[in-house]
Amino acid sequence: MREILGRRRRLLSQRKDGRPDVISAALTFATEWQWPVLPGVAADPQDGSRCGCPDPDCTVPGAHPFDPGLLAATTDARMVRWWWANRPGAPIILATGGKAPCAVSLPALPAARALDALDRLGMRLGPVVASPTRWSILVKPYSMEQLGELLYAKDFVPGSLRFHGEGGYLALPPSETCHGEVRWERAPLPGSASPWVPDVEAVVDAVVEALTRTGVSAPEL
Repeated sequence: MREILGRRRRLLSQRKDGRPDVISAALTFATEWQWPVLPGVAADPQDGSRCGCPDPDCTVPGAHPFDPGLLAATTDARMVRWWWANRPGAPIILATGGKAPCAVSLPALPAARALDALDRLGMRLGPVVASPTRWSILVKPYSMEQLGELLYAKDFVPGSLRFHGEGGYLALPPSETCHGEVRWERAPLPGSASPWVPDVEAVVDAVVEALTRTGVSAPEL
């Protein structure tokens, strides 16, 4: 089934009180889509703007693995239920690469402009994850060699682009981080199996072209 272009902000599931059901979302990712996940470190309970990890200069506060580490990511339903039963406020962290999607991310404002430009070009995109600071376009798994060859062939690649490949991670909706809510800017189709995602080559080609156009260029963040 073809992804419908346009903005969809549907959470995978919600509780009766309207708040997002994080454990149900984590189980959907792990058991239905076979995306390995684990709970991330939450915000500092004494100061919600700071990460709960020991690093005072954490660059992704409340949106990264800590204990357990990234290698613990799993698709096992029992482990997922146990984790979030004990840590219900923990963000959902996807271990990117392998059989799970990878991602290309960029700052939020240029990302919104780039997606509008890609829509006008008729570019087909899969799910897009949005946080208040950065948006991430999910893509098919790629190797570092594949990515290196792709970037080497470019005359210019904006430094604001980040790549979440093998050994990387990404916070998924409906996580709450120190920067705010993680949501779907382009949500998977309701009831779909593991969502379709494009090749990294197509996304990088289109995003670099969109970002380097006048008025759409991104700061080096």
